[in-house]
This record gives sequence, C-alpha cells and structure tokens, in this order.
Amino acid sequence: MCPGSFDPVTLGHLDIVRRALTLFDEVVVVIGINAAKATLLTVDQRRDLFAAAVAELPGARVLTAPGLIADVCREIGASAIVKGLRGGADFDSEQPMSLMNRHLAGVETVYLSSEATLSHISSSMVKEVARYGGEITDLVPPGVADAVYDALGTAPSARLTESKEDHR
Repeated sequence: MCPGSFDPVTLGHLDIVRRALTLFDEVVVVIGINAAKATLLTVDQRRDLFAAAVAELPGARVLTAPGLIADVCREIGASAIVKGLRGGADFDSEQPMSLMNRHLAGVETVYLSSEATLSHISSSMVKEVARYGGEITDLVPPGVADAVYDALGTAPSARLTESKEDHR
C-alpha cells in the first residue's frame, strides 16, 4: 500500500507507485481521510485524480480510507507500506510512523528514494506555486493543475515579456 493525503498528487507520487509496481504485484494507493487536516482538494477529487493518473498501470488501484493506516493494512491484507523519500527530513518524519505501523499491524515500511529529477516536487510546493499564479503542469499528472487552479481560484500568470517599445 502507498498511503498519503496526495493533496494534490504529483509526478513524484506517480513515480513512486510506478517503481513500487516493480517490487510488488499490486500497489494500493490509499488516500487518507483525516478530519483534522485541512486539504485544498476534496477526498473525491484526490481519489479521482490519482485514479486517472494510474489508469494505465496494471496492478495499481486507488481507494480512500479514514482512520489508522495500520487498520487499512490489515483490512486489505497489505504486505508492506511504500513511502517515497526526498531527503533526510522526510525520513525523520516517516520513521516514527513506520515504527508505529509495525507495532500496530506488523507491517513493514519500504522506503524508495525519490528520482533526482523529481525530488524538488512536493504537494505543498505545488500549491504554493499555483497560489501565486506559477505554472504547475510540469509537476503534476494531466488534469491535476486545472483542479488545483480551480480550487485556489487562480490561473497561471501570463509570462512577462519585454519589447523594444517598452524601453522607449
């Protein structure tokens, strides 16, 4: 299983799922529902966007689940939790969760290092760039940018251009 909030799904998330499919016959992406966490996109939007992104990947499926990841692991019979790491800070935040999931459900966490060309991408950064009108289509799967811009009420800013006439 590959759990997260995926608010929104990024190319980095998609890369982790693709690579996890080389290790496991099936990867279940679990969109966590945490009432205490404010999200930009609804859980249904996040599920539908991720499902569209993995539609062509045999063995990948997406579901939503409230509550503890350990409970979901038991319910679906997950043999491992797969998490992507961009760097040491990610490991520092993921490691305690890994230990707790092992304690609660006996499930191990497998860490995959981020692809170097994608390691700068995070859902938080995507939202921040979009919030100020920056271009995000090269950071997310098709359709995701439009959903993010719609939720924020923004759009990519027009590129600044200078002409010779501007300097007169």
